[in-house]
Amino acid sequence: MPHVLVAGKIHPSGMALLEGAPDVTYDYVEAVSEPSYAPLISAADGLVIRTQPLSAATVARAERLKIVSRHGVGYDAVHLPSLNARGIALAIVGDVNSVSVAEHAMMLLLAAAKRALPADRSVRQGDWSWRGRLEPVDLAGKHLLIVGYGRIGRHLARMAAAFRMEVRAHDPYLERSGWPDGPALPARDLPAALAWADFVSLNVPRTERPLIGAAELAAMKPSAILVNAARGGLVDEAALAEALRAGRIAGAGLDVFDDEPPKPDNPLLALDQVVLTPHIAGLSAECGERMAISAVQNVLDFFAGRIDPALVVNGAYLNGK
Repeated sequence: MPHVLVAGKIHPSGMALLEGAPDVTYDYVEAVSEPSYAPLISAADGLVIRTQPLSAATVARAERLKIVSRHGVGYDAVHLPSLNARGIALAIVGDVNSVSVAEHAMMLLLAAAKRALPADRSVRQGDWSWRGRLEPVDLAGKHLLIVGYGRIGRHLARMAAAFRMEVRAHDPYLERSGWPDGPALPARDLPAALAWADFVSLNVPRTERPLIGAAELAAMKPSAILVNAARGGLVDEAALAEALRAGRIAGAGLDVFDDEPPKPDNPLLALDQVVLTPHIAGLSAECGERMAISAVQNVLDFFAGRIDPALVVNGAYLNGK
């Protein structure tokens, strides 16, 4: 009888699916931290995990573990080599959050362009004269560069096209494998594309080094706005803060950070030009339910021998398991 550990609060629909599964037992820890679930890991055959780390040390204690199912599509916090060495499967959810993340990226573009936070503050503080500064800018007729043209990027491109934006996308993999239908034309040269763009949205997995650093920010227009609803680490936060302070770019919208939550002394927190959200692009009410159901279903399907191989990111290391 498989025993499943659910680490981190998930939507009740996911828990209902687990409770209704025959011949499965479970532990449920609502806190989202590694120390909160680590004491229970030795009894787990399967693990459903939110965004908290799964370190090599914790994997070493998980003597029975056979499947880790991420409540999402990213797995930066999971020590994958430890799972690979033991032949433990790592599964992600399918296409359940792409629309939600694309909508959030579009919201950040709009909020930064329309100066939503200063506008809100001006009303609350009684500064009606703020409206005369003409700080908001339009999206119509502007250039949007999408870095990463996967499902999220393509959803965002269609939304932006409805705002009458001109859209290009930088995605070397798709240029080699075949460019998909949609409103975005390929932008092969990233520095040139950054110089062309009025808005830049990052929609790629985490990279070993920041994709947008001081050099890339220097290539952008002083009026440009940068949005990251993908992964922390894609943007050099110190370089971004300096570029914003110096007026080398106009604004930013960030849902993800190097440290989460960001430290109180993070300079981005003090900047009026930045719209910040707490890593919630994929956490709408509807998306949270879809992710919970999918993450639990992956574990149940694994033990039933019918998990979708496309959702297992390390299938080459499972040795036929």
